[in-house]
Amino acid sequence: MNNIRLVIFDLDGVLTETSKQHYLAWKILAAELGVDIDLEFNETLKGVSRMDSLDRILKRGNIYDKYNEEDKVKLATKKNDIYVKMIKSFTSDNLFEGVLGLLNKLKDMGILIALGSASKNGPRLLKSMGVYNYFDYIVNPAEVKGKPNPDIFLKASDELSVPVENCIGIEDAVSGIEAIKKANIFAVGIGSKDVLFKADIIYRETKDIDLEVIDNLLKK
Repeated sequence: MNNIRLVIFDLDGVLTETSKQHYLAWKILAAELGVDIDLEFNETLKGVSRMDSLDRILKRGNIYDKYNEEDKVKLATKKNDIYVKMIKSFTSDNLFEGVLGLLNKLKDMGILIALGSASKNGPRLLKSMGVYNYFDYIVNPAEVKGKPNPDIFLKASDELSVPVENCIGIEDAVSGIEAIKKANIFAVGIGSKDVLFKADIIYRETKDIDLEVIDNLLKK
C-alpha cells in the first residue's frame, strides 16, 4: 500500500461512543431552558460543534433571540461541564473493537494519523483511552469552521503536508461525510448505507475497515 498517507478520524461513533453522554447532557440543559429534545432531534446534533448545537436547541424552543453571545457561551460551558463529568470514567475499554489494532497497523505502515473531531474534549478522551500518542495531529475545532464545512479535514491535510488525494477521512455522521467530500478527500462511512450513501465506501463498524481495499480505490 502506498496511496494512503494520512487517515483523519472522527471521534464519536468511530473510535468510541459518547453520543449517549452528549445527548443526556444536552437534554438536561435543554430541560432547564424549557425545551424538550428527543433522540430523533439529537441526530441533527451529531458532528456539529457545541455552539451550533446550542443554537439549534434554542431555535427549536423559539428562544434563540432571548440569549446574547455571552449567555450562550455560559450555557454551552454548562453543558460541557455536565458532559465532562459523564466521561471521566472512560478507559481503553471504551474504545470500539478493532480500533487499537487499526491504529497499530497504521503506525507500523508509517501512515500518519489525525483527529478531525468537532469535540473540544477530543484530546482528553484520547488520553483517557490510552491512544493519545498514536495521533500525529489533532485539529483544534475552535480554530476552524465546523462540519459540514471541509475546514477540519483540510487543516489536518495542510498541517501534516499530505495532499488531499492521499488522505482518507472516517466519519459516522452525515455532516462529517459532507465535510470530507467538500475537502475532496476519500470518505469512509461507519454506519448505515441508507444514511451515509454519499461516502465512497461504507462499513458497518470500524473493525470492518479494510485498508488494502481503500488503498486500491485511491488509485482510481
